[in-house]
Amino acid sequence: MSQYQSDLLRLLDERGYIHQLTDAEGLDALAAKQVVPGYIGFDPTASSLHVGSLVQIMMLRRMQQAGHKPIVLMGGGTGKIGDPSLRDEARSLMTVEKINENVASIKRVFERFLTFGDGPSDAIMVDNAEWLDRLEYIPFLRDIGQHFSVNRMLSFDSVKLRLDREQSLSFLEFNYMILQAYDFLELSRRAACRLQMGGSDQWGNIVNGIELARRVDGTHVYGLTSPLITTADGGKMGKTARGAVWLNADALAPYDYWQFWRNTQDADVGRFMRLFTDLPLDEIARLERLEGAEINDAKKMLADAASAMAHGAEAAEAAAETARKTFEEGASDANLPTVSLGAEGLTVVQANTALGFAASNKEARRKLEEGAIRVNGEVVKDPHHPLKPGDKVSFGAKKHGLVVA
Repeated sequence: MSQYQSDLLRLLDERGYIHQLTDAEGLDALAAKQVVPGYIGFDPTASSLHVGSLVQIMMLRRMQQAGHKPIVLMGGGTGKIGDPSLRDEARSLMTVEKINENVASIKRVFERFLTFGDGPSDAIMVDNAEWLDRLEYIPFLRDIGQHFSVNRMLSFDSVKLRLDREQSLSFLEFNYMILQAYDFLELSRRAACRLQMGGSDQWGNIVNGIELARRVDGTHVYGLTSPLITTADGGKMGKTARGAVWLNADALAPYDYWQFWRNTQDADVGRFMRLFTDLPLDEIARLERLEGAEINDAKKMLADAASAMAHGAEAAEAAAETARKTFEEGASDANLPTVSLGAEGLTVVQANTALGFAASNKEARRKLEEGAIRVNGEVVKDPHHPLKPGDKVSFGAKKHGLVVA
């Protein structure tokens, strides 16, 4: 039984999103009596977000489901600096043109998870470049900078981590937390925003914004962070041999996205269903108790639900059907991940590495010797085995790809 009275905090609590709250009692009371606008910021560091951002997107979705107003803040301004939180080195600076391209590309994802509009609980999307690009340096230092203690800023993990390792932290990056705090102040003024949410690494930045709003405007605002999501074996969520699990279909095929969820570890099925799907909690409780071969049915349900949310029901059904044909009938299908032969051709070792099935050519050769690699259903042990367009390459029982010209 949840300790909270408001639908918002009860929903977030029951599904596992709450790590820290700045004033749980105050936010609970506010959410129980009025619509609370709340925001999360997303810096456009690439043309697509990946599953590492999915918890945050789902938190905005939960806000809307509980009758509150999600605000998606695109970091067109802060993206020009880059968040130093829990990073060992500075991000590469992007051109304004590249940032704008990334913002336009990322926006498409949110339309699948949120309902945008002018209603009380309809989501809105804003870009902090709208106000950050217009700031004048001296007035900003005088009006905002005076509220920040350098001593305190040096104590935050995002800064302390770099300094403790004697790694450079540029003055540019050091300003990031001031600008993020200023975002909260601006959204409080522009959209009556009363809540900022984010991952646990954002705690210091969020607290800065709360204190700034109180000192400058006397406004009481709140902060909530989610736990760092790791897999049951302690690995980073979304970390795969093939790289990031992107949310945009043009960055990662819906079939590969479906497969990512289908390959969830047994111990993570229930938790991931609560976090990443809308399946009812009692149904999830039943499914996570399944064992043996039956847990695979639960994994397929997780993959179906997560894929339908990100790519639509039709794409999810196509991915599931491709998987069924591949694993149950051994058939090839155009929805499988592909690898191009190129002008010089590919060996079976190179193909498995290029597909991301093996982390390196060395691993692929080892698997080859073990008899774990097949071409068109036949075990291959020659590392120089040539491939041709239309060949299906299989790595173990679950990973399959097609060779194309």
